[in-house]
Order: sequence, then C-alpha cells, then structure tokens
Amino acid sequence: MRNRADSHTPPPVRGRVAILSVHTSPLEQPGTGDAGGMNVYISETATRMAQRGIPVEIFTRATSSEQPPVAELAPGVLVRHIAAGPFEGLGKNDLPGQLCAFTAGVLRTEAHHEPGWYGVIHSHYWLSGQVGWLARDRWGVPLVHSAHTLARVKNAALAEGDQPEPMVRVIGEDQVVAEADRLVANTDTEVRQLVELCEADPLRTVAIPPGVDLDRFRPASRCEAREALGLRHDAVVLGFVGRIQPLKAPDVLLRAAAEMLRRDPALRERLVVLVVGGPSGSGLTEPTALQELAAHLGITDVVRFLPPQAGPALGRVYRAADVIAVPSHNESFGLVALEAQACGTPVVAADVGGLPVAVADGRSGLLVPGHGAGQWASALAAVALDPARRERLARGAVTHAREFSWERTTDALLATYADATREYRARLRDRLVAGIIEG
Repeated sequence: MRNRADSHTPPPVRGRVAILSVHTSPLEQPGTGDAGGMNVYISETATRMAQRGIPVEIFTRATSSEQPPVAELAPGVLVRHIAAGPFEGLGKNDLPGQLCAFTAGVLRTEAHHEPGWYGVIHSHYWLSGQVGWLARDRWGVPLVHSAHTLARVKNAALAEGDQPEPMVRVIGEDQVVAEADRLVANTDTEVRQLVELCEADPLRTVAIPPGVDLDRFRPASRCEAREALGLRHDAVVLGFVGRIQPLKAPDVLLRAAAEMLRRDPALRERLVVLVVGGPSGSGLTEPTALQELAAHLGITDVVRFLPPQAGPALGRVYRAADVIAVPSHNESFGLVALEAQACGTPVVAADVGGLPVAVADGRSGLLVPGHGAGQWASALAAVALDPARRERLARGAVTHAREFSWERTTDALLATYADATREYRARLRDRLVAGIIEG
C-alpha cells in the first residue's frame, strides 16, 4: 500500500487533465438527483489545478437540449456535455447502455487536436472508468480512477428499502480496478476495501483525503445564521444536509428526534430538525416518504424541509445548527461532516466508511456504532443539550477541519498524476525495447 501522497508541489502535468464524470455534472447543485460530494470534489480540485496553470476539461453526459456543448466552470476549466442517449429520464442503472455513445463523443473530441492534447485521464465512478479505460489505450496516457463508492461495500450495508447494486456494476468496477494505472481512494479504509474486495494492486493504490473550502466554510455568528433562517436564538437545532435517499438515512435523524421528545416532552417547544436536500436514487420512487414519516412519528411541527442550499446559504445552515447528523449506512468519506465542522458545528455521524476520518470521535463530534433511534437520540442530546460539551466539540471541530484543504488534495492528485505518467511511459519504453529486440 502506498503512503498518502505528499502535499508538496508536484511537477507540472503535460497537456490537459481530462476528467470523466459520466452520470453527474459538476455544474449541478449538490444535494439532489445524483449530485453530491463527487460533484464538489471534481469542481474544487479542477478549479485549483487550473489555478496552477494546468488546463482541465470535464466530460459529462448532456441531460438537456438547452445545455451548451461546452461551458466554463472556472477560468481554465471547461465542461463538455456529450450527447449519449435521451437527455432526460435515464437513471444511473440505465447508463451502461449509453457508454459506447459517450466514449465515441470523448474520443471524437480528442481527435480534433494534436496528439498529447490530454496528458492524463481521471475518471470518477465506475461508469466513467469504463470510458477512461478505452480512452487511455487510444490516447496513450495513464488512467487514474476514483471509485467514490463500491458496489460490494454498499450491498453489504443496505438500508431498509434500498435496492442492491446490480451485478453489471460489480463486474464493471472489477474491470476498471484491474485496468487503472492508479486508484485514488479517500481513506486507508477504502484502500483496504479495494485491495480485499476488488483485488486491487496495493502498489497502484493511494489514499488522498478530500478537502474543504476553509474560506467559504468558517465559524461566524450563530445568531445571525438563525435569524436568516427564521429560528429562535434559544432553539435546539438538529441538522441534516444531503440527498434524501435510504443510503443517507435521514430517517434515522427523524426517529431519534421523536425519541428525544418522548424522553423530554418539554423539549418540543425548542426543538427544530432541519432537513436540507432533495430526493435522490431509490428515494425518487417515494419522494414524500420522509414527510410521511415525520407525520407518522408525530413530529411534523418540529421538522423543517429545505431544498438544497448553495454558497453562503449552505454555510448558514451549518452555523445555525447545534449539531449536524450524518447517519449514512455507507459513506466513502462525508464532505458534509467536514464542511459543518469547518463552520464550528459538531457532527454526530455513523461509524462507517470514511466517517471516522472525517470526524474525530470525542474531539470534533461523536461516532455512533449503529442506527438505532435510542442510541442516536442519546448521542444527539449529549451534544445539543450540553452547552459546555458542545462548545468544546465546536472548537475541536474547527481544529480538525483545518487538517484538510482542497489545496492539499489537489497537490496530492497532481503528484499522483505525475507518478502514474512516469510509470506509464516507462512501461511503453520497455515494450518498445522488447519489440525491437524480438524483431
């Protein structure tokens, strides 16, 4: 297993970085549909690569006839919308049938330029990895791949009502893992999963944790944040930010809130549960399921549903909360946890996946080893209802979040690109020499 990539400034990448994100665009608002932490990851790292003088082109599937063929995400970062299948109505499970069309669009774009236009390919999620595998062989450049989530891991911890990932994804992930020149994982835990479950080569696998925008997400007035959201200054505010689907388990927060009220009925006068996000994945089949659950639990009066928030509005949500809950059944890292902590808000998170890295248990928040309403009610109350403990965790949250930044992530990615490129070219030279000797 490789050590975490160094954060020093790496050698510049030759040519452009081609980023593949088939099923979701970094231009989309995180928190609904298929847009989430991966979108943030791509946008933040691509922007910082461009700031270092390395042009980036992001390929994603066109989902509307109104989208331009090419859009600028930031100076030096282009988003190319590739026509592949009908614009609307396709879910992730429908996209494997459109990969040939998407690949053709990617290859056609490169064919309009001189060889070497792209110096490295970075694919995100297995669908993109399938495309990257073919483009790598055609362009003669290394393929770096980030899985973000793994089917085998997700299927081992399915939420109630969620559907298992299909075998086509399991096989597709194995193929990409075998072909990629480098595999980028978020944590050492994910590295171990890649090696043990997908037989990844540990010498080609590196852990690079995501970052957080410490300029955008920082401590500020909680009173002002609550005033902006129409909340009482003395309210007890529990928050959830993310896509509304069984995997993210927002229902756990609602059940825990109901249990807190059962234990202390007087709390109802001050309790507010903020749920920020939109339906996604299997949650699209029952878009009002969470509202119905709130009604069933008898807590409709304390729950507020808000659409996905962007920019300063998202920071206000984090700062307004006494605690942010991240009760996911599976989470490769958990950017929401990092953003909330950067704002000075403690996090109570499930002890799964990369969340033990994103949250420092007992220092920046609490980790819960399960999803039972009782244990979650106790953990949330231990933070939200104990001002002294909350303030101590809030200070620790800010300190912990400062250990992460998108600058460090970007530097580590560029170092990995350079490393993969050197090895890829060395292999090409060895093959060429072997061919000359055999000839």
